[in-house]
Amino acid sequence: MFVMTMDQRGSSSGPDLVAGLIEGLNAAGPAHGIVRPFQRTAGDEVQGLLDRADAVVGLTLSAARSGHWSVGIGVGPVREPMPQETRAGAGLAFENARDAVGRAKHSPGRVAVSAPPAVPLPGGAGTDDADRMRLLEAVEAGLQLLAELEYRRSDEGQDAGRLVDSGLTQREAAEELGITQQAVSSRLRSGLWHETRRLASVAAGQLEGLDAWLTGRRSGREGAR
Repeated sequence: MFVMTMDQRGSSSGPDLVAGLIEGLNAAGPAHGIVRPFQRTAGDEVQGLLDRADAVVGLTLSAARSGHWSVGIGVGPVREPMPQETRAGAGLAFENARDAVGRAKHSPGRVAVSAPPAVPLPGGAGTDDADRMRLLEAVEAGLQLLAELEYRRSDEGQDAGRLVDSGLTQREAAEELGITQQAVSSRLRSGLWHETRRLASVAAGQLEGLDAWLTGRRSGREGAR
C-alpha cells in the first residue's frame, strides 16, 4: 500500500489550498487506485491511501507541477481492517509517510519516499536491507528528478504534452492550440515530455516492486504494527 501525505508550502503567508486539493485528488476515485480518500489531517496537511503505484506517481507530479506542496510517500503494510476514515489509519505505510513528508520539505523536487526498516530473510540469513535501500534510493531519486522537471517545464510545454497524452496526434494538438505542428514538437522536445513519461513509467514499476517486495516478505509475520 501507499500512503501519500502532502503538506502545503508557505501556508502561513498565503491562502489555504487544502480544500481545493482534496476535491481534485478525490475526483479520480477508486478506479484510479484511491483506497481511502484524501482528507485533511491537521492544519494544511492532507493524506490518502492508494494501491496503485502509477496513480501515486501521477499525483506526485501533479503536486510538484503546482509548486505548492511537499509530498511524502510511505510504502508498506497497513493495519487491517482499514477504517473508513483515512486519518484513523495505522501501520508502517502511515508511519513511513510521516517520515517522508518531513524529509520532502528539504528534498529535491519536494518529494521523498520512505519504506519499512530491514526485513528478516528466511532461515535467519540476515536482512535484505542493502538491496531494499538501493531500490528505495532509485525510486526516490527518479521521482525527485521527475518532480523538478515537471515544475520547470513551461505552461506551453505542459499544454502540448497533456493534449498528446490524451490521445491527440501532434497535428491535432497543434490545431487545438492554434500553433504549427513543428511548434508542438518543439515544445515537447524542449520540455523532455517523452523522456519524462518513460521515466515516470519506470518509477511506477519500481515503486510497485518495492511495495510487493516489502508486503510479501512481511506476510505471515508480524504484519502491520
